[in-house]
Amino acid sequence: MDEYRTDDEQLDALRRWWGENGKSLTVAVVTAVALSFGWQTWQASEEQNLRQASDIYQALLRNISSGAPEDESRKYADELINEYSETTYAQFAAFHLAAIAVQMDKLPEAERQLRWVLKHAVKGSDSAQLAELRLARVLSASGQTDKSLAILQSGEGGNFQASYAAAEGDVLLAAGRNDEARLAYQKAMALGGMEGSASSSVSRKLQSLMPAALMNDVPVAAETTDETENLSGQEE
Repeated sequence: MDEYRTDDEQLDALRRWWGENGKSLTVAVVTAVALSFGWQTWQASEEQNLRQASDIYQALLRNISSGAPEDESRKYADELINEYSETTYAQFAAFHLAAIAVQMDKLPEAERQLRWVLKHAVKGSDSAQLAELRLARVLSASGQTDKSLAILQSGEGGNFQASYAAAEGDVLLAAGRNDEARLAYQKAMALGGMEGSASSSVSRKLQSLMPAALMNDVPVAAETTDETENLSGQEE
């Protein structure tokens, strides 16, 4: 599940974007609705709910960065999911719990958390697409190759089209379907949009699958440690 780390770059970028823009956007939407329909009481309640969710999420991030016991982080994540399920903070909390489950090799639990994100995220949003990418990898690691490929091949891709193709290549490679994996990696490189370790990883895998006579035609990604920043965003 090393490929899960490249998805972490995308999730970090999404978190940063939301930290910079999400709260102001949500408050703006709430204010517009309140002005349109005169729901001042509703507006105050929603703003308070958002602030509370933000405070809990910040506490979760502090726990994670400080290396606090996992039980404490899980407490904050569970509270967001159970009490603030309509906020994007709750979706980030579910991503966190899924990552913990993967690290502990509890793949059914990781699948459950990622399906929760898909149920609550706006269809086609960056959060939904990232959840699909991670779910596909979890299913593949569980030996459910067909279900994994079905997610990747039916997804919209959006800002993550190259990542979908790269993930498809990884799933096919793990299943021993090398020729199909090579085509998927070629598609990912042709689509572009990947940076840093993700692009380098795909390039290396593609080269390893190419016949020797064609090696010179394979594009080689430059090694870089830059994080993936190809999100058009939403959420803090």
